[in-house]
Amino acid sequence: MRRNLLLSAAVLVASISVTATACTGSAGNTAKDDPNARTTINFWHGWNAPKEVRGIEENVARFEQAHPHIKVNVIGNINDDKLNQALRSGGSKGPDVVSSFTTSNIGKFCSSGAFADLKPFIEKSKLDLEKTFPKVMLDYTQFDGKRCALPLLADAYGLYYNKDAFEKAGITEPPQTYSELSAVAKKLTKPKGDGFEQLGFMPAYHGYETTTEHYLGSWGPEYFDKDGKSNIAKDPAFADMLTTQKKLVDDLGGIKKLDRFRNTFGDEFGPQHPFHTGQVAMQLDGEWRLGMATDAKVPFKIGVAPMPVPDSRKDTYGRGFLSGTVMGIAPQSKKQNAAWELIEFMTTDTKAVVAFSNAINNVPSTFEALKSPDLKGPEGFRTFHEIAQHPRSNSPAGAVNGAAHLNSLQEFGYQYEKGAVKDLKAGLEKLAEQIDTDIAKAK
Repeated sequence: MRRNLLLSAAVLVASISVTATACTGSAGNTAKDDPNARTTINFWHGWNAPKEVRGIEENVARFEQAHPHIKVNVIGNINDDKLNQALRSGGSKGPDVVSSFTTSNIGKFCSSGAFADLKPFIEKSKLDLEKTFPKVMLDYTQFDGKRCALPLLADAYGLYYNKDAFEKAGITEPPQTYSELSAVAKKLTKPKGDGFEQLGFMPAYHGYETTTEHYLGSWGPEYFDKDGKSNIAKDPAFADMLTTQKKLVDDLGGIKKLDRFRNTFGDEFGPQHPFHTGQVAMQLDGEWRLGMATDAKVPFKIGVAPMPVPDSRKDTYGRGFLSGTVMGIAPQSKKQNAAWELIEFMTTDTKAVVAFSNAINNVPSTFEALKSPDLKGPEGFRTFHEIAQHPRSNSPAGAVNGAAHLNSLQEFGYQYEKGAVKDLKAGLEKLAEQIDTDIAKAK
């Protein structure tokens, strides 16, 4: 569900940037509506699965009960063309509140004015952000000192493993370092012909969720230096991650063999996911996989742990990659004070955050919700709560051109894992130059 929506969101942001000049406005000079007046606001979101849509509508109903003077029209599964048109035209039928799954595009949302500045609202509400939200979530909802969004639930990535397969192989604990991951993956791999009956771990970048940025959650690199220049060729974490991943690929048979096996996998968000079927014994994935695997009634016991970390950084074990849903105010809205009431409720009201987390199996995004006794979820879900609160968990730094730098790194990863890049150092230096050029053009 989320991966499909992310693809749409990436295109959506491109549409937003085209219209940003027509939409740019600060909350301070446009929020003139009476927040106590009877009014109706429009909330546009991207959720489309029945369970998710029901969860968001139930939360909106809680808001309307607490704020009987504000009615919320909820419009889900918004496509890019419709949002683009709304941002161009504005008007009473356009969105007042917008949500997005694409945290990597916050740099574009904030710098272009696609989302309104929330600082005046936060100050008026006397909301203490640092006491309310984990640091990494605050990081991915602001850019260059401008806060244009607040977090609404989070996605934390960890390692899923087939406990039955571990037991049969005599493995008692999940791997904590990448050398341990390689050893365990090889031990769990069962060849069959020119492929596999079971693969210990799918490391290839075209595998489900095994992207460069998700791997880098175990390293926590600095994407940009203090001057805003790409740090990809300077921070050794990038080269170390790329080298580690390629060694995993080579150790498990090489990219061609892995890709042939990958082509036999079922849909990522269906019951025939390779972890569900036992084709893959370990899987890098987000917290939602636990609920999906439970719903798929997998015939084995599921284990969940943080992703392994580099051997040289074993003391950071427990960290992980984080992203999530963000909420912002449409700058052309004439009802921004009422829109803020909805955002503040959905992102900071503990009962609302917990209820929504329980409804869609995402990680709560406030400290109070994370420690709530009312949290539910399949066995093992608490692991993702711990990853979300780990002080070394991280998310990529944003840029004015959104996720372009991450897409460039991912493409470089494809080339490196298949051996097309022979000189890693020179390749990263060239990539850094390209990223800097792309950002300069966007500015």
